[in-house]
Amino acid sequence: MVHHSGSIQSFKQQKGMHTSISEILKEKSLKPSRRSLPCLAQSQTHPINLNHFLSVPLSPDPKPEIEGLSQSISTSCSILPPQTDGRENRVEETEVRTCETRADQPFLLHKPVSRAKFGARTVSQQEKDPANSSGLFFRDGKKRIDYILVYKKSSPQVEKRCTFEKNLRAEGLMLEKEPSLTNNDIMFVKIHASWDTLCKYAERMNIRMPFRKKCHFSEMRSKGLGSRFHLRCRQIKNWFPRNPMKLDKEALPDLEESDCYTAPFSRARMHHFKISNRETFFSNSTRSRIVHHVLQRTKYEDGKSKMGINRLLGNNTYEAAFPPHEGGYKSRHPIKTHGPQNNRHLLYERWARWGIWYKYQPLDLIRRYFGEKIGLYFAWLGWYTGMLIPAALVGVFVFLYGLFTMDSSQVSKEICEANTTTMCPMCEKTCDPWTLSDSCVYAKVTHLFDNGGTVFFAIFMAIWATVFLEFWKRRRAELTYDWDLIDWEEEEEELRPQFEAKYSRKERVNPISGKAEPFQPFSDKLSRLMVSVSGIFFMISLVLTAVFAVVVFRLIAMEKFASFKWHFVTKNLQFATSGTGVCLNFMIIMSLNVVYEKVAYLLTNLEHPRTESEWENSFSLKMFLFQFVNLNSSTFYIAFFLGRFAGRPGKYNKLFNRWRLEECHPSGCLIDLCLQMGVIMFFKQIWNNFMELGYPLLQNWWSRRKIKKGGGGGQNVESKSQLPQWDKDWNLQPMNAHGLVDEYLEMVLQFGFTTIFVAAFPLAPFLALLNNIIEIRLDAYKFVTQWRRPMPARATDIGIWHGILEGIGVLAVITNAFVIAITSDYIPRFVYAFKYGPCMDKGHHHENECLQGYVNSSLSVFDMWEVKNTSQSRYCRYRDYRAPPWSSVPYEFTLQFWHVLAARLAFIIVFEHLVFGIKSFIAYLIPDMPKDLCDRMRREKYLMQEMMYEAELEHLQKERKKNGRQYHHEWP
Repeated sequence: MVHHSGSIQSFKQQKGMHTSISEILKEKSLKPSRRSLPCLAQSQTHPINLNHFLSVPLSPDPKPEIEGLSQSISTSCSILPPQTDGRENRVEETEVRTCETRADQPFLLHKPVSRAKFGARTVSQQEKDPANSSGLFFRDGKKRIDYILVYKKSSPQVEKRCTFEKNLRAEGLMLEKEPSLTNNDIMFVKIHASWDTLCKYAERMNIRMPFRKKCHFSEMRSKGLGSRFHLRCRQIKNWFPRNPMKLDKEALPDLEESDCYTAPFSRARMHHFKISNRETFFSNSTRSRIVHHVLQRTKYEDGKSKMGINRLLGNNTYEAAFPPHEGGYKSRHPIKTHGPQNNRHLLYERWARWGIWYKYQPLDLIRRYFGEKIGLYFAWLGWYTGMLIPAALVGVFVFLYGLFTMDSSQVSKEICEANTTTMCPMCEKTCDPWTLSDSCVYAKVTHLFDNGGTVFFAIFMAIWATVFLEFWKRRRAELTYDWDLIDWEEEEEELRPQFEAKYSRKERVNPISGKAEPFQPFSDKLSRLMVSVSGIFFMISLVLTAVFAVVVFRLIAMEKFASFKWHFVTKNLQFATSGTGVCLNFMIIMSLNVVYEKVAYLLTNLEHPRTESEWENSFSLKMFLFQFVNLNSSTFYIAFFLGRFAGRPGKYNKLFNRWRLEECHPSGCLIDLCLQMGVIMFFKQIWNNFMELGYPLLQNWWSRRKIKKGGGGGQNVESKSQLPQWDKDWNLQPMNAHGLVDEYLEMVLQFGFTTIFVAAFPLAPFLALLNNIIEIRLDAYKFVTQWRRPMPARATDIGIWHGILEGIGVLAVITNAFVIAITSDYIPRFVYAFKYGPCMDKGHHHENECLQGYVNSSLSVFDMWEVKNTSQSRYCRYRDYRAPPWSSVPYEFTLQFWHVLAARLAFIIVFEHLVFGIKSFIAYLIPDMPKDLCDRMRREKYLMQEMMYEAELEHLQKERKKNGRQYHHEWP
């Protein structure tokens, strides 16, 4: 971050006015911050060696457009190049006859050449004029392409398209059409927004732009003790090696920006803003956002609901609409010697390449190219990944502790040495009694995840989740300040065109803006919400039905595996049953996710949300609820229900009076939970990565293959570099229809897996860290190389996902308390060690000494002769706390059972209150916004008022001098 300190040169203090800005800044200034919107000089906006490539400077005062001439010129709204195909000529003639409109002189297009000549011209002019050949400008080489529309010439929606394009011209947009080189049926509509149009809509949209008042700062050099101390600290810091994760300043020359205060753009106060070059004053992302705003609110038919590019895309009038990329992302020359060709090339070299996976992300460059919304996503993803490092280290430490103490564990020793302990059969018909020592490996693996470090790690992860969220709030506050998003939400939140069209007849005054706007009645909103909630509950019930089907499958599979003649399967009966059940559950999860997405989309559109953020929040909440229940319902079953209602030998509970319910292993049910989490987390991450990158790669490869073979009816293009940019972007894959919902959803579900059942799987943070390191570069590569450029949208936070993350943090405390108390054997071991073990009356001893005899104490006795008399052994053991058959009350719960139950309930209460108290205390200690940032924001607001006052005064004084009036130092 670039810092500065100094004073602003101001005019003389006026009589009766406040203290001038120059005198204010003579005081000891606060630590200023770089505002991400630069003063936008041409050399600061683009790489120095690419100014000609990215922009063509215009004169400060361009000649006004000739209005009289434009009214006398008539032309068709679609001028297509002559084709040899008779069918295409008939389509063109139909369009010309159907839609004739009046156009301004800039809309007159030169007669296009044929497709073959255009391709030859593209190749021949590539060396002479890279700006034109790259496909970033109109044919005149001056008007920048801000947006691309794509339609098929064979589409029957000719009248709608012509009306829409006529209205776009009426709004001040310039259109130019170009045929595709790869498909004879594809036509591109290039859109350029003129300076007047940009200014008009920038004012309507309240876009904040750099203030014209020049900011002159000079460093205040103090020779005090503090400055010498800081100088000495910097010298000591220079002795240490540079952080390898930081990007070199030389690698990102375009990010050296200056400090400029911003204000909502106003044409009446245009003299206040610093406009050194009209072509670069509005950035490419801002220009695209303005054009998208116009496209969303332009009509294509008579009627209030017949408007917007989204509806035209839905009825196949247009095939696609997207802003163009700024050129190719690769270069024949190295970036270190020749510099970047464009911002896309710079992003690829410094962000999307796999070779720089350990580097920090260039968030300012991401935000400049893709918009603040996508920039915030990658900022959050990077922050989450960095915070996973300490969690992963502690989780690996807990796992290694279990690994090193696995052989010395008293419980594992007793199970492995129990050669004479006969266990009751796992099924009733085909299973035989088995020896407890057969599950030696099972017991040792269980100790890896169920050991003394489990409770500590659960508490640590609960605190970690709170620290992660609280520090993210501070990081988000800094980003919103640096990116000039502090006041954006109140000023620029706009109604959805669908909402405006649906409720245009009912209006009410907005209490904030005081303007009349469409209004959704409460009764209509409530009825739609009830239908949506009913649909959500129906889908959740469908998930629970699928979980029940998996439970039935596990019961049937256990019987089938028990009848196998393969000894390996019968010996590892429970492991085989759990493994097949997990795989089947994973396939059901991935299949239902496809259905959930469509249902969530329909329910969200049924609600008719008011704004885009409300639509996205509603859709995100539905997708999260569906997929969270789908992903974790089987995990909750294994954690809290598996083996709890199985009954006892001789009186087992059966499902449908046929299948006996599953039991836990003598070493506990935690290993089943660990297997469930590990398999789903591993395979789901692999599947998501394939669908995010592998699928677009395959689609783009197929598109390039068809282009080379001329499958689209166009000419055979040997090299993709011969195509203009609009053709290259058309052959890329569009961004997901739901924006960043899928990206956030994947990470939030992973966050749930990392925190909710982390007591059962301490390696979850480590696996999440490895996945996220890959995920960042994978998403970067996908956005830069495989997807069309998305519309640069703005946002101040991550939306509803922050509330969902906080809810997961609360749920994680509760679930981990229940997992430790109920699923694991931590509480039974604790009760035995201090109440029934050899250390009961001897004070504190080593853990293994206190747990001697624990396995025998946790197993009850059953008389198999009560069932059949053909068994070789009369008595068998099973996992429970029940009285032996020779007791006066056989098979009743013992006192130890009630002691363990009471200890479990007490642990849940103590654990939850302790952890929630720590979380609340930490949240109280960490403010949502740094104090120095609050001071900077308040001081900047004050300085902005002074600067605007002085700028207005300067303008009025210049007007007086110009008109020959007497100059006074007073407010006119």
